[in-house]
This record gives sequence, C-alpha cells and structure tokens, in this order.
Amino acid sequence: MGASRGRIEGREPRGRTTPRGRQVDPGALAEVRALLGDRPRRPDLLIEHLHLLQDGFGHLSARHLAALAEEMRLPQAAVYEVATFYAHFDVVKEGEEAPPPVTIRVCDSLPCMLAGAAELYEALQRRLDPARVRVLHAPCMGACDRAPACMAETRLLAPAEAAEVVRLVETDDLEAEPPSHIGLAAYRNMGGYRLLEAVRSGSRRDVIEVLSNAGLRGLGGAGFPTGRKWRIVAEQPAPRYLTVNADEGEPGTFKDRHCLASDPHRMLEGALIAAAVVGIERIYIYLRDEYPEIHALLGAEIAELEKAGIVAPGFIELRRGAGAYICGEESAMIESIEGKRGLPRHRPPYVASVGLFGRPTLVNNVETLFWVRDILEKGADWFAAQGRRGHKGFRSFSVSGRVRQPGVKRAPAGITARELIEEFCGGMAEGHRLGAYLPGGASGGILPASMADIPLDFGTLEEHGCFVGSHAVIVLSDRDDLRAVARNLLRFFAAESCGQCTPCRAGTEKAVRLMEAGEWDRTLLDALAEVMAEASICGLGQAAGNPLKSLFRFFPEIFEPSE
Repeated sequence: MGASRGRIEGREPRGRTTPRGRQVDPGALAEVRALLGDRPRRPDLLIEHLHLLQDGFGHLSARHLAALAEEMRLPQAAVYEVATFYAHFDVVKEGEEAPPPVTIRVCDSLPCMLAGAAELYEALQRRLDPARVRVLHAPCMGACDRAPACMAETRLLAPAEAAEVVRLVETDDLEAEPPSHIGLAAYRNMGGYRLLEAVRSGSRRDVIEVLSNAGLRGLGGAGFPTGRKWRIVAEQPAPRYLTVNADEGEPGTFKDRHCLASDPHRMLEGALIAAAVVGIERIYIYLRDEYPEIHALLGAEIAELEKAGIVAPGFIELRRGAGAYICGEESAMIESIEGKRGLPRHRPPYVASVGLFGRPTLVNNVETLFWVRDILEKGADWFAAQGRRGHKGFRSFSVSGRVRQPGVKRAPAGITARELIEEFCGGMAEGHRLGAYLPGGASGGILPASMADIPLDFGTLEEHGCFVGSHAVIVLSDRDDLRAVARNLLRFFAAESCGQCTPCRAGTEKAVRLMEAGEWDRTLLDALAEVMAEASICGLGQAAGNPLKSLFRFFPEIFEPSE
C-alpha cells in the first residue's frame, strides 16, 4: 500500500493542484504590494495596511483581503475577522456590489439627536443620489458642542446643514480641513521642550513626586493617580511601552480633540517626559479614525520633532483606529495596536505588567499628558489649589446640550453642574429650564436638576449610581423626553458592544427591544441592567445599564400611567 499510496486500482490520484481556501489573484497581489511599498509586513500593522487598501480602493474586496493575507503571511481568516470587526472598514464579499464612492456619516449620538440629527439624516437621504452617495447613521464624532455633526468622507461638518452638505458633495469638496494650531516653532518660542531637556538631564524621581503631590489623575475616565501609575510601570522590567489613548468615543466627549487640534505639542512633550521618567522604549499614539485632520496634523508635527532631533525616528508611532468605541478601553486599545480585534482582555494580569506585545505598558489619556508641563513648571501647589471644595486641579469639561455656550470648559475640579452651566456656559439655552444632566457621558448615568449641586469629580457621584468619567456633561432641559434619551444611549451601547461576552452582547440588544415597546417592563429591565453590571467583562457592559437605573431611581414619575 505504501508504494501505491494515492492510487486505487491503477487510477491517477485526484489530488489538489492548489492550496485549500480562496486562491490569491496575482493582479490583486501586485496591487497590494504596490500600495504597501517598502512598509514592514509585521502583523501589528495589519489595521494600518487595511486602511491603505480602503483609502486606495474605497472598500475591502475579497481578492485584496486574500492578497494582503498572502503578503503578510497571515491566515485569511485572521485578516477577515479583523477587517469585519471595525465599523469603518467596508468589506465586500465576492458577488456583492461595492459601496457608492461617497460616504456620509450622520452622528446620531445624544447631543446630535437633541440638535435634529434625525431630520438631517432624512433630508440627506432624500436629496442625494443613492447611486453615488450612501448616508449612514454613525456614533459620536467628537463635535458635540457643534451638533448636529456629520462626516462627508473625511470632512467634518458641524453644525451640519443639508444644503451645505449637498453643495460640498456636488462640488467634490470633501477633504478634511486642517485645524489652526500651535506648531513646533511657535511652541518652542514659548518655552516648549525646555522642560523635557531638563528632565532628561536631571532627577526623574522628583517628577513623579510633583505629579503625585499635585493630585493629577487619569482623565480618560478611571481617575487613577498618575504619579502612582508612572511609578508602578517604572518598577517593571524593561522594555516598557507608553500608549497614548486618543480614542475618545464616549457620546458627549470632545476634550481630546480640542487639546490636539489647538496645542498638540503640549501633549507630545508630556508623553516624552513620561517616556524619560519611566524609561520607555517606544510611544504609540492611538487616535480615533473620526479625527482625520488631527491624524494629518500629528503626523506632520511628529516628523518635525524628528527633523529637529528632539526624538529619534520611529520613537513615536501614530496608529489609526477604525471605528470601534470599545478601543477606548485600555486593553482593547492594546489589542488593536497589535493588529487584532479590539476585544478587552481579562484581568489580571494588568497592562502595567503585561501590556503591549506582552511588555509592561503605561497607558495615559491625552488630557492627562496635556497637564504635565504646566504642573512641573508651576508646581504641585499651583495645580492642587485650582479645585473647589477640597478637590485638586483643573478639569476639561466637554459640555453639550441645552446650554447657550457649549464647548470645552477648563474649570476647577469639584465644580457643580449648576455652577458649570451658569459660570462657564452662559446659562441654559433660550426657552429651556434645567431638567436633568449626564455628569459623565453616556455611561455616567442621569441626574435630575435637583441634584445639580453635587461636586463633579472622582468619588463624588458613585453613591448615586453615577460617575464623572471623562467629564462629558450633557445638559437636558424640561422639554426633553428622558425615555427617548435612555433609548438613544442603549442603542449606542448595543451597536458598540464588541460581542465578546454574553451579558453585554445579548443584554444591550434585549434592553433596546424592551425599551422600544410601548410600556417598559421595569422589573425585567432592572434585572437586565444588574446582570450586565455584574457579569460583563469590561466597563462598556458594566455601565450600559446606568441610564436605565438612573431613570428608575430618580425619575419614577415618567413611568406613572397617564390619566
């Protein structure tokens, strides 16, 4: 049998002449190689290479995905699962039609809903040719203070008007507009990077002490003390990495956009100081894909830093997200930087000890690093004295909704919502009375106007089932339908769940179905929210039920049957 293996009674074997699976088209492989050029084919660059394909061809075809897998020496299934995970990748299966050449995304998150996003979406659907333009619903774009917002290809329009969007589409004026910002030369003229030079040549332990005494905390949502985090990572074995979380996606949050679009080097210097103090091998900046103009800005300014000799080429890597709110969670962000789906990791181990590429990793938010230079130059006492009611420091509040002057407000930690509205936002919008507010974005819960005098800071809201998170304050009025508000928030969580754990994946979808019914089953919804909070892997599922629990606790009157 051994000598005649593969033959049966003299017949020729019917073996395969090609490998199993989808065959690689030589033409597609040539196109992929031309696009990638001399870029490395490392697995962690998969998402970057998918962006190149999407930008080059307008979508991701099956032939190009197979060719990319061949070129990167990855299984086709691995490439396909990553491409289909992220919302901004348009995967076109074999036999399907490619999407229209122009895509418009209309934000339907809460601030934009309040500002008429549904009407904008319907107007664009009516007025644009579906053969050339597709109009999609999309989550928060970080322009909540200028709602309603939409993205026409890479161009942000906020506030967006249907007539202007149509005009730009017809004239093909859809490129992102670069923001006016403080460039490297201007920043250095104002004393920029002198502090970095001093830190590199002086005592590094003092830096951690100053940040700790100032009370600087992580301002991406968790509020972990910054000095303590730097010390923990510095004590881990080298090599160590720093990841900058610029993937703010919480509805109502836009402070990082403001920091990066106006004064990017203040964040970059903070990151480089952290690298010097902690002993960092490389910095990775993970920027959400909804900020294309900032991606171009940061790329240019990092190149200027390299040209000036302030950083070595390649020391700072800029990575581009692809439309996944879950990647704002630190371990999911790390998975994405590694070129994988953004699935949160089980903990322990924590990323401080086992993070990016399995190495100790310091994760800092944009705003946290933004404050480092000011604190070190002006002193811990200066920063600590800025708060109110015993709280330390400034906070960048993203304020949107029913106020006269929405925007990023640099205000004292411990300020109340009422003070924030009256002192920094010009009061309530014309004809509106304060009815309720979200102290911490979509996941931070909802509080009534009667509780608008609670200090807004870490640890002050938890007893009420809420939290300040990334300091995104969405102001609602007595005219707003709180049930519609809660439905909008739960739809967001259902759409953005990564699907890894059942309590979040199934729980958010079930909650939306129950909330779309005429009468809400309060007992079932309350139990569902509790299960999600107790059994979900990460903060998305754990906090998804907060809007529901807030309504049941603080607004029981909206569930009373009408007479």
